[in-house]
Amino acid sequence: MNDTDLLARCTAILPGHRALSPAETFAAMAAWCDANGVAHDVYGEGALVQDFERKVAAVLGFEAAAFCISGTMAQVTALRLASMERGRAPVALHPTSHIFVHEGSNHQLLDHFDALWIGERHRPWSAADIAAVPDRLAAVGLEIPMREIGGQLTPWDDLQAIKAHCRARGIHLHMDGARLWEAAAGYGRPVAEIAAGFDSVYVSLYKGIGGLGGAMLLGSAQFVAQAARWFARQGGRLVHQSPYVAAAAMQFDARLAAMPDYFRRTQFLYGVLADHPALKVNPARAQANMLHVHLPVGRERALEIRREIAREHGTWIFYRINHGVLPDTSYFEVYVGDNLLDMPDGRVREAVAALARAIG
Repeated sequence: MNDTDLLARCTAILPGHRALSPAETFAAMAAWCDANGVAHDVYGEGALVQDFERKVAAVLGFEAAAFCISGTMAQVTALRLASMERGRAPVALHPTSHIFVHEGSNHQLLDHFDALWIGERHRPWSAADIAAVPDRLAAVGLEIPMREIGGQLTPWDDLQAIKAHCRARGIHLHMDGARLWEAAAGYGRPVAEIAAGFDSVYVSLYKGIGGLGGAMLLGSAQFVAQAARWFARQGGRLVHQSPYVAAAAMQFDARLAAMPDYFRRTQFLYGVLADHPALKVNPARAQANMLHVHLPVGRERALEIRREIAREHGTWIFYRINHGVLPDTSYFEVYVGDNLLDMPDGRVREAVAALARAIG
């Protein structure tokens, strides 16, 4: 039996939200649009899109927001504009920045901006990392939380010091807030307080929110208007943005309201994992509703174990598995969402115990 069939037969999935079929998704969107009298926008002009842009801007405490078809386009556009405004000075990015890891050097090949690799791969930035850069910087791009190192957060005092440093030197401070909604519970602060002091913020409409895709870029009204023109220049101005906005808007409030519950469930999972010392977690304590679980077996063996647990227990432990830094090690990401929230405690313990037994 292949992995697709095994997954379909599982009655419990550990990470993420429950995946809806296209028919279920479109039916829910149709019902919501009908109930709310939604009409299509035309190139972003229309009540649905513009009202939702204003709503997200208000939640995060910014003057304006613009829908963008992808976070990839939103982020490089924001940082390009910051660099252009400051004489094409370079942008500081963490080694695990999405721009470096997942975007195929688009910043370089498409002549958006020059980037400097700042800080250490396995820990968040400190304020000292930024202050030590001798070059003139146009912008600093900071991810909150940092997905590639398990959802770690820059310590609050360091975050405030980075904000002050950039403000004092006229450096544009941009947030990769793809999972900003998830960071609020970890910081114990509202998202607007986290975002205060940033010049621009990108948030995803499909990761934690569960929409079909798309993003918002937030900042001053002037900056956002300029970015929107650049979205159009890059082919990002869709004739109808309403499907993407409706898919996010119809569940936006409920998803944000659930984030504290996801975080508490993450803390519960940490407690379960602590009973099995062979399963190493990163970060050491919950900082957002996501984490990495490191295994003392190689990637191929981990995939075999996933199949065994799926066959024997009907539980899908993880989706993607990565090679570890050391030989014969691997790690996977757990995003704590509706699946784990709804899974009985006993079944969570059973699944984790089965994983621990299988790795020996």
